[in-house]
Amino acid sequence: MQPTRPSLISGMFKEKLWLEMIVLALAFGLLSMLMSSYWVVDFMIFCIFVLAFDLLYGYMGHLTFGIMLYYGTGAYTTALWLSLVNQNAALAIVMALLVTTLLAALLGAIAIKTKQASFALINMAFNEIGFFFVRSFLKDVTHGDDGLSCTADPLFGLIDFYNTTHIFVLLLIVLMAVYYGLKRLTGSPYGIAIRCIKEDEERVRFLGYNTAFYKWLTFVIASVLAGLAGCLFALSQGFVSPEVMSPFGNVDVIFSALIGGAGYLYGGLAGALVFMLIKNYLPVWTSDIGTALPFEIPQWEMWLGIVLLLIVFAWPKGIVGLIRDKLINRPQPVPASQEG
Repeated sequence: MQPTRPSLISGMFKEKLWLEMIVLALAFGLLSMLMSSYWVVDFMIFCIFVLAFDLLYGYMGHLTFGIMLYYGTGAYTTALWLSLVNQNAALAIVMALLVTTLLAALLGAIAIKTKQASFALINMAFNEIGFFFVRSFLKDVTHGDDGLSCTADPLFGLIDFYNTTHIFVLLLIVLMAVYYGLKRLTGSPYGIAIRCIKEDEERVRFLGYNTAFYKWLTFVIASVLAGLAGCLFALSQGFVSPEVMSPFGNVDVIFSALIGGAGYLYGGLAGALVFMLIKNYLPVWTSDIGTALPFEIPQWEMWLGIVLLLIVFAWPKGIVGLIRDKLINRPQPVPASQEG
């Protein structure tokens, strides 16, 4: 019996997805050989964070300046559990995801009632409140700006978070699982629905869909993934500070999504790589150039802003969008026999 068209398309989709997974795994393996282990671990956690943001902004079209709140919630919940309750890593992860889910479900129900700029700003306000709590109001517990140290026992007695190989393998598995799950999710009817909400929410609502529920659920999923990234950061670093919830951290993840191409999961990964390379090497290059010149030049943060603005304006669709326009969606030449 010949396969039906839907099953054939589904098979092609799965085959392409597994090919992407293999390419990504090989790419991260190569990266681990070229860069320091500390940098690669930090980068992989950041990639999970960018994928979470891309689901909310790239696919559903809701820009938020407050996703750092959930990253920080995951990090602080993990650190507090490990330092105050016990050093069981599995329980710390479960608690971090649970607390992040509850917080996102509560605040998301409020945030989705707003749109566009109001949505972005109300989330920034929530982020500011959370930042104040961990830095000042709860400093007797969080230790404020001094930060909070934590130590975790090996996960399931096998994975040592302070062993370079163990943490790399764990993060690679988690990152691949997140990428696979989001790829299947965004390619499902649910994913089609949230992309339609991005294009025209009123029409989707007219067709009978509960757009409020779709927006709320997407908000919660993205926030929980951000919390997972924060949890992994706390486990791998053994230390958290208010910086993990700083509202300024939202800029990093937003620029990464824009550089790579919002709405393409692999675009988020590409943007994260470019952003991390620029942010890590630009201070070194600026310092070297400043030393060689007879006059003082501005600090590297200003040059970072200029470089990021140039990239975003030069490639409005991001790196992946540029490649797709040039290679995949390039207009085909009209045969001479059809001209005129």
